[in-house]
Amino acid sequence: MILRLLGTGAVAALLSVPAPALASEASDSSAFSPAAGAELSFSTDSDQTDVVKLLARALWQFDGRDSFQGIAIERALFKPSGGRTRKQTRAYLDLAGSLQSKWRWRARVGSNGHTVLGSAGLRTEDWRQEYFVEREVVETRQGLDRGIYYTFAGASFDLPAGERNSVNLMGGVQEFTGRNVRFHVRGLVSHVVAPKAGISLQLRTRYFHSTVPNEFDYYSPRDFVSAIPVVQMRRFNSHGWMVLAAVGIGAQKATGSNWQAARLADLRIESPAKSNRLQAFAQIQYSNNSLNQGGGGYHYVMGRIGLTARLR
Repeated sequence: MILRLLGTGAVAALLSVPAPALASEASDSSAFSPAAGAELSFSTDSDQTDVVKLLARALWQFDGRDSFQGIAIERALFKPSGGRTRKQTRAYLDLAGSLQSKWRWRARVGSNGHTVLGSAGLRTEDWRQEYFVEREVVETRQGLDRGIYYTFAGASFDLPAGERNSVNLMGGVQEFTGRNVRFHVRGLVSHVVAPKAGISLQLRTRYFHSTVPNEFDYYSPRDFVSAIPVVQMRRFNSHGWMVLAAVGIGAQKATGSNWQAARLADLRIESPAKSNRLQAFAQIQYSNNSLNQGGGGYHYVMGRIGLTARLR
């Protein structure tokens, strides 16, 4: 309950800031710069749980990925554990802007007709600090049929570590419908081995603790820990388009199980961050742990693609 109130309050605080303080610093300052877009996301796993979400955006102001105002309508299809398909329609306010010269904020917040859903975040322009909150349904059979949701709030910080090194720490609290509260800690240590090629070696670590494990049918051991060495390449072409590829294999352990292999792969493409006319992205990601299951012979694949463009 505390996190749900926190999430609603954070969004209300963002929306209550006077418009001049949230003005974007984009080069085009026209008051009316409409745009339209669409986003498609999907996920599937070895438990035969499939999720497809199609979102349409209608923006009356768009000056790039960090400055826009509008609405979004989403149609979500959930097919948990190979069973029947559950459907939801969501409507969101879709907003982003700046706060003074240092901070950037974003909020996509709405409802499925039953409860508040979405996400909101506040970060520094250089990404050294980030604060976020998100709320979503648990995509399992009981989660969809019984209305089980989670609210996740946290913060992320980059720590000074030298010219070629970086350290990022994230901490968060995730409250579920029912009694379970999950505490998260994640860490990422990175060393750039080939700056011109954009190649880095990373160690990604993750730990969470559930206060009421196995309360419903989502994956929830009392304790979970993983450590994955990763090789990542991040490159930009002459027009500013980014390509990121990462692959890693390590180990993971949950309460009541032995150490098992942990694997991940990630491929992303994004349009130039400074473009004030176009926002495009595509991503496909693989792992063998998720909210629903983890370890052993489990596999999870997620993909998303989106395009938003100014109309004039």
